[in-house]
Amino acid sequence: MRKLLMSVLWMLFAGATFAQQKDVLLFSYFKGNGEDGLHLAWSEDGYNWKSLRGDSSFLKPTAGKDKLMRDPCIIQGPDGLFHMVWTVSWHEKTIGYASSKDLVHWSGQQNVPVMAHENASNCWAPEITYDAKKKQYVIYWATTIPGRFPATDTLGDNNHRMYYVTTKDFKTYTKAQLLYDQGFNVIDATIQPDGKRYLMFLKDETVKPVPQKKLYLVTSNKLTSGYGKPTTPITGNYWAEGPTAIKIGNTWMVYFDKYTQHKYGVVTSTDLVNWKDESDRLSMPKGIRHGTVLKVKREVVDRLQ
Repeated sequence: MRKLLMSVLWMLFAGATFAQQKDVLLFSYFKGNGEDGLHLAWSEDGYNWKSLRGDSSFLKPTAGKDKLMRDPCIIQGPDGLFHMVWTVSWHEKTIGYASSKDLVHWSGQQNVPVMAHENASNCWAPEITYDAKKKQYVIYWATTIPGRFPATDTLGDNNHRMYYVTTKDFKTYTKAQLLYDQGFNVIDATIQPDGKRYLMFLKDETVKPVPQKKLYLVTSNKLTSGYGKPTTPITGNYWAEGPTAIKIGNTWMVYFDKYTQHKYGVVTSTDLVNWKDESDRLSMPKGIRHGTVLKVKREVVDRLQ
């Protein structure tokens, strides 16, 4: 009898330990104009999200002249550190960077001058993707350079294209290069590996002659080149921006800001061709703006709470 009881207790303990180690989802975002800094929320199923620490800021912005922290993007690198980039201003040539072991204690904030060599108007919504083949980080963002693409200079809100730099140590960075240009105004790109290829979700920011303001998917066999023209939009008859994507099981989930409706949305797909809008199932913190999703160990969220 005692052996049976010990066996049952061990199974219960092992089950509880497994549950504690299960991956959960974390969402980094900003509120308002980004003046109070980083906010975090978490979810077990990808649909029901709860803010952490009463939706208070985890990190106040200090980088840049305007000291904003918009569009925070966090990834966990192979070094175990969480690396974050963000938009420091509407009109500066720099982006923000900081790192953390636990998402509570952060390094000093860098103001990285990625477009200082250009007549650039801005650096918007930077994101990071780790290049496992080259063992380096790729940071990319949208920038307008007046006159650089004259054919579309007057057809959108500014005239954005996607640019990138690489770094191995977040101390030295390569010179910015063009990442994506298919003849239209584009912002808010996010890249996810998918087997041997890469998926780029992006926003068409075209305004004239017909506003687009939808999200699209393009693919490439290379991380920093080769992305083609988009096909059909993956979002519906509303304006969308700020996509962030993650694969849960066999399903891709793309979250985005329905910014004219002041709410968040999500579309899902198992084949990356047919997309289902499941926004009515989504529950997000009030006032949430553009952010990114990532998987973390359950213990990470337990510490944050």
